[in-house]
Amino acid sequence: MVGQIAIPTGGVLPDQAVGTATARASNGMIAARLERLPMTQFQRNIFLIIATAWFFDSIDLGSLTFLLGSIKTEFGLTTAQAGLLSSMSFVGMFLGAGISGMLADRFGRKVVFQVSMIFWGVGSVWCAYAPDATTLGYARLLLGFGMGMEFPVALAIVSEFLPTANRGRYLAIMEGFWPLGFIAAGCLSYVLLSYFDWRAVFLAQAVPALFLFAIRFFVPESPRWLADRGRYEEADRVMGGIEAKVSERLNGRPLPEPQPLPEQARGERRFSFLELWSPGYASRTVMIWLTWFFALLGFYGLTTWLGALLQEAGYSVTKSVVYTILISLAGVPGFITSAILVERWGRKPTAVLMLIGSAVAAYLYGHSPSFTWLIAFGLMMQFFLFGMWSVLYAYTPELYPTRARATGAGCASAVGRVGSLIGPYVIGIILPTLGHGGVFALGAGSFVVAALSVAILGIETKGQSLEAISR
Repeated sequence: MVGQIAIPTGGVLPDQAVGTATARASNGMIAARLERLPMTQFQRNIFLIIATAWFFDSIDLGSLTFLLGSIKTEFGLTTAQAGLLSSMSFVGMFLGAGISGMLADRFGRKVVFQVSMIFWGVGSVWCAYAPDATTLGYARLLLGFGMGMEFPVALAIVSEFLPTANRGRYLAIMEGFWPLGFIAAGCLSYVLLSYFDWRAVFLAQAVPALFLFAIRFFVPESPRWLADRGRYEEADRVMGGIEAKVSERLNGRPLPEPQPLPEQARGERRFSFLELWSPGYASRTVMIWLTWFFALLGFYGLTTWLGALLQEAGYSVTKSVVYTILISLAGVPGFITSAILVERWGRKPTAVLMLIGSAVAAYLYGHSPSFTWLIAFGLMMQFFLFGMWSVLYAYTPELYPTRARATGAGCASAVGRVGSLIGPYVIGIILPTLGHGGVFALGAGSFVVAALSVAILGIETKGQSLEAISR
């Protein structure tokens, strides 16, 4: 027999052995049953499925960095118009992130995640066949909506399935799939632009949307969410299946006994957005919104223009793509370092380190005295930028309770998308006046403000269960 909760066959022990479904699947008991599970290939498979979808999404998001120069040339766009076009994705991401978080807290993580993949798949196809810049802008809006929908829901799923000891590391690693996706977008662009135009890149990026079928058949609904919604029988059934699969990977060894966490009074359930501003959460919301806004303003303002800036400096399209990919390689050790530090140092000091490092590197990149230093400072900048991303995605979903976790992550992401929207457009306007140095000084200042927000208002969440942080 496996503990007192589940048996290897996946069934549930009789009521006389474990009490009622409500007792087995209360918020505290579901959390305890999840927390006591050792990390096995079952949880890793769920992580890999979600992270792979995240990777495909990141390819779509990163592709414009490599395609903006070609699109700008084909449609005869000014720098301000090109900046506005790139910002359309972030308008969609703002809407998608804000809406999907609330939908996921109301209707479930799994169904909203699948819908998001449909939106960005259709958006990619539309981008490929857009006849003019205006239509392409609308297509990027739809694509951005789907991408924005996916991010907060993915964070909620991963954070709610993994035990405390592994949660921060795996969330940070999942964000590491973003620089991998960015590099893959560059490689895909390099190969396809050698034979086709930019439209072929968007068409190729639509194919992975079919990955939604893997989500449908292999990822269960979050038992934490089911219990929080009062759907105790479903939560118990899903939890029993999880325990059976974990036990199977342990070759039938007994699972550790769950240590029930104190139940929290449910009280009156607020609309999930209002939960973000309730006592105990309001200061967290102010902190994480400021951090996301300024971090993304700096990041996308700079990154979206990397390829185009190199082209304006006299490098060909293919050379600018190669140099941008080369610089982005430093993001891999960046997110690995962040994944290690969030569990050793904690979320708060790691976030401050990565943001300040991003500020220093961005300023130096914008004032590089030679091409050699440009590459060196570019590598340094991408190291800290992708490290910053990893810790932000690990930190954000931990700040809120299950009933508002996806909403909290989604709204923070949505506020960040406002920064994403403003950044590329502002840089397109100021570039002719201030030059490259002014552009990167603006990005550096944004990262400093984000770092101060975390340092002053942030809390530490390392080593605490989601329920303990909520209390």
